[in-house]
Amino acid sequence: MLRFTKMHGLGNDFVMIDAIRQDVTLNAEQVRRLADRRFGVGCDQVLIVERSSRADIDFRYRIFNADGGEVEQCGNGARCFAQFVRDRGLTDKREIAVETLSGVIRPRLEADGQVTVNMGVPRFEPQAVPFVATARQLEYDLDLDGQTVPVTVLSMGNPHAVQQVADVERAPVTTQGPKIEHHPRFPKRVNAGYLQVVDRRHARVRVWERGAGETLACGTGACAAVVTGRLRGELDDEVDVHVRGGTLKIVWHGEGEPVWMTGPAVRVFEGEIDLERL
Repeated sequence: MLRFTKMHGLGNDFVMIDAIRQDVTLNAEQVRRLADRRFGVGCDQVLIVERSSRADIDFRYRIFNADGGEVEQCGNGARCFAQFVRDRGLTDKREIAVETLSGVIRPRLEADGQVTVNMGVPRFEPQAVPFVATARQLEYDLDLDGQTVPVTVLSMGNPHAVQQVADVERAPVTTQGPKIEHHPRFPKRVNAGYLQVVDRRHARVRVWERGAGETLACGTGACAAVVTGRLRGELDDEVDVHVRGGTLKIVWHGEGEPVWMTGPAVRVFEGEIDLERL
C-alpha cells in the first residue's frame, strides 16, 4: 500500500508522497492513475519527497504532472512541500533548503501559517527557457494557425510564455493554451500564461499548465506574470495576484533579483492506495 497526503495551494492540488519513510517507485502510468480524478486520488501534480544527496540541503523533491511527465519546478507545490515535511515530523525547521531539477529553493513557514518561497532569479535568455530565438527580446511573436500572438518568454525554473490581455475571464486559455504549450519553438513545451493588469499593485492571472491543463492556481505562472508586468513598467515590485483559487503575494525588485512568492498550503486528507488495483 502507498501512503499519501492530499494537499492544495489555492486549489492547485497535489498528491504528496513520503519516499523517506517508505519505498516508492512510480512509473509514468502509475502517476497518471494516481492523478486521475475519477479512478485515482486526483491531482494536478504528484510530489515525491526524498533525501537529498547533499549535506547542505535538507530534502530533494520530484514533481510529476498529471500526464506522468517529470518537470523542473512548481511554486504552489513548493509551499505544500514545506508544510508537508513539517506536518510529517521530517524536520522542525521553519526554513528548509530543497533540491529540485531546476536548482535549490528555500521555502519558509511564516508565523501566520502562510509559506514564502524564494523562487530564484528569472532567466530570459532563449536557451535557458528553452525557446527557439536568436536573441533576447521583451516580446516575441508566435504564429498560431496564421494568427500572431505576442508573448514574453522566460524561465522561472520552468518555461513560461505570458501574454497580456484585457480580461482574463474572456481569454482563450483552454483553446489557445494547448497550442502554445505544444508550439514547436518550445522544445520542452511551455506554460501559457494570461495576465490582466488591474492596477499597479493588483493583477489577475490564468495559466494553462504544461502537462496538467488549466489549474486554479499556478505559482510559477503568477511569478512569471508579475515579472512580465514589471518589465513592461505596468506593475510595482509588490503585487497581489488573483488566480481562480485565491490570492498570491509576489515580490520582485528587478533584474538579477529573485522572485518571492507567499501563499497558503493546506492539507486536505491522508490515505493509502493499492497501486496494483488502480
